[in-house]
Amino acid sequence: MTEERGRIPPHSVEAEEGLLGSCLIDPQQQIVSDCMEVGLQPDSFYKPAHKVIFQVIIDLFTQNKGLDEVSVMDALASRPVSSMEWLKRQQRLVDPDTPLLKLVGGATVITQLTNRIESIANARYWLEIVRQKWLLRRLIEATTHIADEAYVNQDQLENFINEAEARILAINEDRLGDSAQAFSLSVDRAAHMIRSILDGKHEEGVLTGYVDIDKMTFGLHPGQMVVLAARPSMGKTSLGMNIAENVALPARGNGKGILVFSLEMPAEQLAMRMLCGRAKVSMRRVRDRMLSHEQQRLLAREAAVLKDAPIWVDDSSGINILEMRAKARRIRRQHGIDLIVVDYLQLISGTDSRVPREQQISEISRGIKAMAKELNVPVLVLSQLNRASEKENRQPRISDLRESGSIEQDADVVFLLAARRDSEENVVVPQASRERELIIAKQRNGPTGSVSLTFIPDFTRFENYTSQPEE
Repeated sequence: MTEERGRIPPHSVEAEEGLLGSCLIDPQQQIVSDCMEVGLQPDSFYKPAHKVIFQVIIDLFTQNKGLDEVSVMDALASRPVSSMEWLKRQQRLVDPDTPLLKLVGGATVITQLTNRIESIANARYWLEIVRQKWLLRRLIEATTHIADEAYVNQDQLENFINEAEARILAINEDRLGDSAQAFSLSVDRAAHMIRSILDGKHEEGVLTGYVDIDKMTFGLHPGQMVVLAARPSMGKTSLGMNIAENVALPARGNGKGILVFSLEMPAEQLAMRMLCGRAKVSMRRVRDRMLSHEQQRLLAREAAVLKDAPIWVDDSSGINILEMRAKARRIRRQHGIDLIVVDYLQLISGTDSRVPREQQISEISRGIKAMAKELNVPVLVLSQLNRASEKENRQPRISDLRESGSIEQDADVVFLLAARRDSEENVVVPQASRERELIIAKQRNGPTGSVSLTFIPDFTRFENYTSQPEE
């Protein structure tokens, strides 16, 4: 990155020299390993000579060759400019046969690097400085490009904003890339969790409010992508919103923050369904204006409760996964979110409409999983099933996920919602309109199986299963 608009980009030549010198005098080559672990590249260095030297260091390291002052000098002396394609493109006015050692300033430059420091004690400190300055230069370059492009992309605002966000997001992902930690820390935390569970002091995950589901899953865990899939009219939106309601307004204790992306239904309609469900009032009676005074009182009471619920709804239609992640990140920062509900996956737009839909769904699925990990919250994403189970007169399978792409692979938990069938006859039971079977088709860290739920269609509401009919 060159000087621009009279300002010198962020850099620290001293930190670069200290880091390169540490790489040359470290007999265990641990400093080079640390550089590679955080994704340092030749372009991470500001001074051109340092870019070349670091490239040679990386080459010797990956080839398992000796790495010290002498070996680096020898490699620089024996390799011409043309041996590095990226350097050849940048040095068009230089003879491609020029030795790299001459290009960087001679053997004295390498000697000065090793003489500059006495130990590698501060190497990781210098590494962090070099890395931060590099990320700042990339950020400046990206924002400058965005500003320039804004003048010429005034008729393609949506694509331009998405591309701009993708550039910034890529830099942020590199910033967060050094997430590896000693496994001993994870073992200690796991042992502590086991002790807490055995002592009855640890409540695992975000509880759904449905006893049988929570027994099987121990709740929805931070960082999980949880898929709830069903055929149309099975009640997947109702179940998703009922879970959101149970989390935001639990019977006991304080509620947790919920963010709902409703791509299919306006926020007002979602609120009406939730309101009528909590008050146990049929929406049909509301539309027919046949409410008793008691029912009106119940609706008013539940409306007061829901107004204070920590629920945020975004009912934008046609948003793509980059927009969704940006919105979720902002609301999480402003309000604190413990669960995200997406209704539903197939309505999310791809960032590039030119690629096949299956590839778009794969990109969306990976983006949802990345969002769950980045924000450290469970994401409950609703999805459609194809017609295979209906045509074959059977219960749905995980392979029935519509436009599945990588959904099956990315999901940590997959729920399949269907009408309950008799286990022996494999036919729909007489109470099918009231009973649903929730098949846990996949669970990375727990058992699979199925649980029963009671569905009350008049109130579009799911309850814990009971064999007794609702009056």
